Amino acid sequence: MNDTSKPTHALRPETHLVHGGSMRSGFGETSEALFLTQSFVYDSAEQAEARFQGDEPGFIYSRFSNPTIKMLEDRLCLLEGAEACRVTASGMAAVTAAMLCSLSAGDHVVAARALFGSCRYVVEDLLPRFGIETTLVDGRDLDAWKAARRPNTKVFFLETPSNPTLEVIDLQAVADIAHEGGAKLYVDNVFATPLYQRPMQFGADVVIYSATKHMDGQGRCLAGAVLADETWINDHLHNYLRQTGPSLSPFNAWVILKSLETFALRVNQQADNATALADLLAAHPDVARVLYPHRNDHPDFEVASRQMTRGGTLIAFEVDGGKAEAFSFLNRLGIIKISNNLGDAKSLITHPSTTTHQRLEEADRLDLGIHQNLLRLSVGLEHVDDLWDDLSSALR
Repeated sequence: MNDTSKPTHALRPETHLVHGGSMRSGFGETSEALFLTQSFVYDSAEQAEARFQGDEPGFIYSRFSNPTIKMLEDRLCLLEGAEACRVTASGMAAVTAAMLCSLSAGDHVVAARALFGSCRYVVEDLLPRFGIETTLVDGRDLDAWKAARRPNTKVFFLETPSNPTLEVIDLQAVADIAHEGGAKLYVDNVFATPLYQRPMQFGADVVIYSATKHMDGQGRCLAGAVLADETWINDHLHNYLRQTGPSLSPFNAWVILKSLETFALRVNQQADNATALADLLAAHPDVARVLYPHRNDHPDFEVASRQMTRGGTLIAFEVDGGKAEAFSFLNRLGIIKISNNLGDAKSLITHPSTTTHQRLEEADRLDLGIHQNLLRLSVGLEHVDDLWDDLSSALR
């Protein structure tokens, strides 16, 4: 197999999404090849030894690496502007691997409190089982990050915009605080996508994705990705993945490779729809509050304007009333489907306090602004007028 790609450093994201990382076999296929193989054969015993010792490049076993998976990793590197990438079986596998591969008993993690429910589980419940101390802070309070930092702090972890209330955290400021104390900043960038925010440009060391979301974006398969510099990937993540095995299947990698070709088209249209719907919802008398990062009434609008090129595809809003009114509204929707997924071509909506964040104590939910009347809308590719007809009819 030969890599036929030419120097691509000056190309724009849309071009990388179509051509990045492509490798063609001797058959000269146009579409990326799908290598559904568990293992690989060697020309000689000496070659096998050389590959296992790392003296000769090449594939060994699909739990370690695979040509289809490598194409996806290389394409994501070009999109993110990162040196190295490893993909995993899911977004949460990516989060967990990034943490466990680089932390040991006695280390300390500071994390923003506004996290996806499963990320809160990893930080609050899982890491302490292995002797890793953790502290949750208000991610928008820079003094809180400084106060929480200790001599043994190794990682700052956050997501921005956050799930589900779309808090936006100043990446450069938090990165500076982390680096001053010798820690690294890990960023879950799922909501913004690499099209609208590149955390490494603002000092992040490790960037994590659930590729299940916008990258597949059509509700088909699970995947995750971790991007960083080559040293961190080689020193920490590569061997962890090789030995513990949260590997992505070549088929899922191939599905996401093909989906990335339309990634920019889909996400830009979804963001167009979300921008329009956020304004319409904000003007509706039965909507108490709307949160969308690029609306100037968002509490973090200044930071969002500085580090995000667009507001994204997610809207958080509160209907008048409480849980009963929120459920009644959800049950009247027709086009928009009730689902806890996001970033899909179909518009999806969820009630976070009873789904994605139900495991949190009520006081913690309220502290995060996750009220019983809060809804999270992931805007899809339907015609925006049809989406508004659905929303406005349900609100009435």
